[in-house]
Amino acid sequence: MKLSVFCGASVDGFLARLDDTFDFLQTGEQEPHGFAEFLASVDVVVIGRRTLEVVLKLGHLALYGNKPVIVLSSRPLDFSSVKGAIVEQMSGEPTEIVRQLKAHGFKHAYLDGGVTIQRFLAAECIDRLVITRVPVLIGAGIPLFGPVPRDIRLRHVATRSYPGGLVQSEYEVGDGGPS
Repeated sequence: MKLSVFCGASVDGFLARLDDTFDFLQTGEQEPHGFAEFLASVDVVVIGRRTLEVVLKLGHLALYGNKPVIVLSSRPLDFSSVKGAIVEQMSGEPTEIVRQLKAHGFKHAYLDGGVTIQRFLAAECIDRLVITRVPVLIGAGIPLFGPVPRDIRLRHVATRSYPGGLVQSEYEVGDGGPS
């Protein structure tokens, strides 16, 4: 089981503003920067409840294509209003979620959302990070990274820059986490 992150962040490391908006990420969005190819490589999307709320509010669930979406929450959720997507709920520690994903037959998961990324990174479950830095400082917001229990080694794979100012770096994480 491989778990990957593909995200955009401000240069000062924020995924979204404090009100969950991410208008600043739209810089360079007309340039192809590998998201379609990345999404084609995964067979499931894993997000947190807050990320789902934002995605639904903006009507962006279609960005995930026909991939099943697993929403992480310890509270019961109602997906009856979600149309045109396969949405399920899971809860538990990251290693337990990985076990459940494997039991469902998934091979490669796309993790999205601040808290989800932070929890899985701290549990050393993430294999790959693709971070696209947007040339803006927003000063405060939802951080890409949070506290980690120890240093997490990254192996640089590639860095690409785009005419619109985006800089994308790809890393392999530590020993690859639990398989």
